[in-house]
Amino acid sequence: MSPYQVRHHVAYSAWASRRLLEVVMALPEEERLRDVGVSHKSLMGTLEHICFGDRIWCARAVDPAVAGPSFGEFTPGYTLATEWERVEKAWADWAASATDADLARVVTHKDIRGASRGEPMWQVVLHVVNHATQHRGQVAAMLRQLGVAPPQCDLIYYYREHKVE
Repeated sequence: MSPYQVRHHVAYSAWASRRLLEVVMALPEEERLRDVGVSHKSLMGTLEHICFGDRIWCARAVDPAVAGPSFGEFTPGYTLATEWERVEKAWADWAASATDADLARVVTHKDIRGASRGEPMWQVVLHVVNHATQHRGQVAAMLRQLGVAPPQCDLIYYYREHKVE
């Protein structure tokens, strides 16, 4: 995986997540928070989970300052869009100058069960993008259950819109 590809994968994931967030935020709050029994219960719960995953890996691998409170523990004025923008910027800033050596660097951390782990950064990036893609698919399915057409978030649409070669 090259730095060029990493930059586009990071940008793609942010683009796709923002597209879904815009559609979800246009729904009434009751619809956004309705427990539909999928993934993290609701549209907002699943989107928050994606953002949390983006953030925790960013804090582990890119910038520890990105760490923050658990979802549901935010101060007044918090919005998911604002938090996600902060996390996406940290990822994009890192990716903008990433080198082959940066991608080969082993990210050491403790997983959610406290076990010590280490993966090369290129695997971390692909995991973050793949994790978000999996849950965006769940959000798209939830939107369809509510009778709402989800936006196109497939990678090929990002490539076409951004003229990636």
